[in-house]
Formats: sequence, C-alpha cells, structure tokens
Amino acid sequence: MNSSIEKIAKILRTDKDFILKVEKRLSAVSGKEKVMEKIVAENEERVKNCLLKLGVSSQANAFEVYDALISKVEADDNLFFETLHQPNCSYSENCWRILELIQKVSNVERGFFIKKEKALELLQQEPPKEIMSFLGYNSVVEMLEKEDIFEIFSALRFVEGSDWLNNVFFKHYKNLKPTDFEEREIIVKVLNQKWNKAAEKFVMKKWHNISHLKELGVIFVIPVNLGISGELLRMISLVFHYFHEISFYSEIFKKICNNPTTFADNLVSILRGDVLDKRLAENEKSLWLVVQRYLAKEDENEWRLFVPHVNPEAVHWSKATRDIVKLGKFLDGFEEKLSFWVDLDWVGDYFKDEIGREVLVSFNLVDTVMSLVKEKEMIKYLYHQQEAFWNKIFEEYFGREQLERFCKDYLLQGYFEI
Repeated sequence: MNSSIEKIAKILRTDKDFILKVEKRLSAVSGKEKVMEKIVAENEERVKNCLLKLGVSSQANAFEVYDALISKVEADDNLFFETLHQPNCSYSENCWRILELIQKVSNVERGFFIKKEKALELLQQEPPKEIMSFLGYNSVVEMLEKEDIFEIFSALRFVEGSDWLNNVFFKHYKNLKPTDFEEREIIVKVLNQKWNKAAEKFVMKKWHNISHLKELGVIFVIPVNLGISGELLRMISLVFHYFHEISFYSEIFKKICNNPTTFADNLVSILRGDVLDKRLAENEKSLWLVVQRYLAKEDENEWRLFVPHVNPEAVHWSKATRDIVKLGKFLDGFEEKLSFWVDLDWVGDYFKDEIGREVLVSFNLVDTVMSLVKEKEMIKYLYHQQEAFWNKIFEEYFGREQLERFCKDYLLQGYFEI
C-alpha cells in the first residue's frame, strides 16, 4: 500500500482499505491514475505555502500553526471591521448595510419557496403557542394581523425549538403540494429587537446570531453583538453560505415537484436533514453516501463520517469563501489578503504538539473562525475540513460540477454507487 493512501486515511481518520478501494474503482471508471498521490502532493504544497505566508517555520509545532491561523482570521476580521466603519450588529441599520452588500456580491437572488398565503395557513393549523405567549397574543389571527409572517417563521427556530418543528409542525407539511410553492426573491431580514430576549439560548448554543429557512427562502439575523473575536467574519461567511444553501435546496424543491405523490414526504425529509443510517452491502463498485448535514456536530465518532461520502454543506462553504474574497475586492481592494483562504477548505496536516504527539490542524477558514469561540484554547474544529476532503477526492476524479450534481441527484436516496 503506497504512502499516499496511508496519508489520506490518516487525515480522514478512516480505514486505509476504504481509500484503496476508492482509488482502484474510481481510477478504473474515470481513467485517471495517481489521483491520490496528486491530492497528497497538493495538500503538502498548500500547507507549505500557507506557512510561508504566515511566517511560520515548517518545523513549527501544532499550537504555533494553529495560533498563526487564528491570528490571520483576526486580522482579516479587522479588515472588514474597519472598512465597514466598525459596525455593531446590535443596531439594525448596521446589520442591514452588511446584508445588502453580501446579497449584491453573492448574486443569488431568486428561488422556489412556499407561498406567503400558504405559510399563513400552516401557522393557523398549528399555532406556535410559545411565540404567542411571548408576544402576548390569544389568537393566531390577531398575531398575523399585527406581525410580520417571516419574522414569526424565523422565531419558530429559536422559540419553539427543533423538536416542535420536526415532530409537530412538520406534520402539516405532509399536506403541501407543488402548487403551494412559487418563484420569488430570497428574503433577508434583520429581526425586530423584541426577539433578542427569546433568542438568547439559541444564540449562546450556536455562538452566532444568524439562521435561515430553506422552504421560505429567508435568511435572518438577530440584532445582537456577541463580543466574540472574529464575529464579523463569521457573520459574513454564514450569510454567504446560507445564500448558496438556499439556492441549492430550491433546485431540489423544483425537482421533487415532478412526482406530486411523494413531494411532501421528500420535502419533510429534506427539511429534517435526514441521512441514510444503515450500512449497505458492498460489492465491486464504490459506494458513497450523501450526507446533507454535519454529523460530527452530533457525534464526532459517527460511523458515516469514516466511509466514502460527499457533503453539500462543504460545497456551499467553498462558494462562500470565494464570495468573501469578492466582497474584499468590492469594498476596498483587499481581496489579495483574503484569497489566502481560497481552496484551503479541504487542506489539513499533522503537526507535533508540545509533548511530541501528532495533532491534526485544519487550514479551513470556517474551522478556524469557529475555533475563535474557544478564545485560542487548543480546542479545534476539524469537521469542515474533513468533509471538504471527501468532496475533494470525488471532485478530482469527476469535477466540481459532477460533485454538485451528485449531491442534488442522490440526496434523498442517501447514497450512490460508481
């Protein structure tokens, strides 16, 4: 077994036999040879170049590399902070100004979403009691006469909670039909500050104040200032990510309209983030899962993380990183500094720590930004990089367009064979 197979297996913390089988099968199908060697060589070259740009020795230990990446994120965050005139997202107007810029740069404008009148019906069918109590309403009709429907739907995420959404509210989605959807623009909202108190637990759990509604085509920001280093860059990257994620799922919503009898079940499955959870029989082909969410957030030892799979989330983050560079160019011409992060989403390598143990360091922008939450403790986020690395393997054999197409075509089935 060659060293490239062993290196990739080590970075992905997976069985060498999985990588070996992928190489043999995908090489046979694509006609491409020595792809794994190419990936390892590119990874090493990118790490080398990054260390050079960061002014870090190739003999540096893991903490020194990690600390340099954190410092780079802080510097880039400060570029945006100063260029945007030191915005404070406790003030809605500051949030709006940033969101308008992001929307302009992302170039993602329209999608296929639930009609507003149908959204009103859904709330009437299942009144959100916690929200009504929080706002002081006795009836849904009265609430909907006085409140913004998209704000109410946004608040479902952090007031009613995921259990209520998945097990109670989504039952009514089982009656939705393709005709209940329409083409319209993506809506970006800064919520009224009255929601801040209700959103406190949500914000502290997520360590960010932004979320989205795929089915309604809404991205919303809770106007609070978290006081966390790297906060602005995290906000910008998340909003870009959500634009691409909403666009991705909008295309799938259109596709499942082709079979009205399964439309509603498929819609609910997508919104729940269902992922195949059974081991499939192996044959001579290469079996790949489609994992539409970050399972590592729930269990870092989840078995599906260590078998061949593709992840659409990593596709969205890759696009978001490129958009961040575009925004730098649009604002003040500092895109060259931000371009440091482009195509690093899958890059990572092992470095020795202070006592000689090998530690995996992710060069992924999102992993690094999220690590700032821990204020430079050696508590690392790795899962964005590792999911992007699986995508990289597939992409090297079949290209980026095929990667995205397979993510869409096989998301509901949960797997494909090559």
